[in-house]
Amino acid sequence: MNTKTLNLVLLTIATAGIYTLLYLYKNCASIEKITNSKIADNVFIIWLAVCVGLSGVFSASGEPTADVIAGVLTIAASVLYIVWAFKAKRALQEYALNEHRIDLIMNPFYTFIFTLYYINYCINDLPEAKRKQEILTGHPTTSETAA
Repeated sequence: MNTKTLNLVLLTIATAGIYTLLYLYKNCASIEKITNSKIADNVFIIWLAVCVGLSGVFSASGEPTADVIAGVLTIAASVLYIVWAFKAKRALQEYALNEHRIDLIMNPFYTFIFTLYYINYCINDLPEAKRKQEILTGHPTTSETAA
């Protein structure tokens, strides 16, 4: 799983938001397996896709009532993205601490605003955070060296 954050943003723009759903569907299980934490099951991701898809359908109709429904569904999808991001944040922090002895500090404001993109950035930045921790402490952070 090595998706550059800029590529993730550009693919999201190019696919009108569909790529983020594909990213979640494809990578959520990998993140869960690596971190050994449950973040979201396929039903959660399906409901997120339903909210995103139906909000697009209703917003295209031009009816005032449909626009309200589209707005509610957009808010629901945003809330689901935020919930997923905070669950992933917790899982990444626990993984970094338990497996690599790194106190991974992730900004809650960025998690809230950038959700999936910030989580992807932090996943990609984990090796750099590990390297910085090793420099600051003066010794490797892997669990094997502690034995």
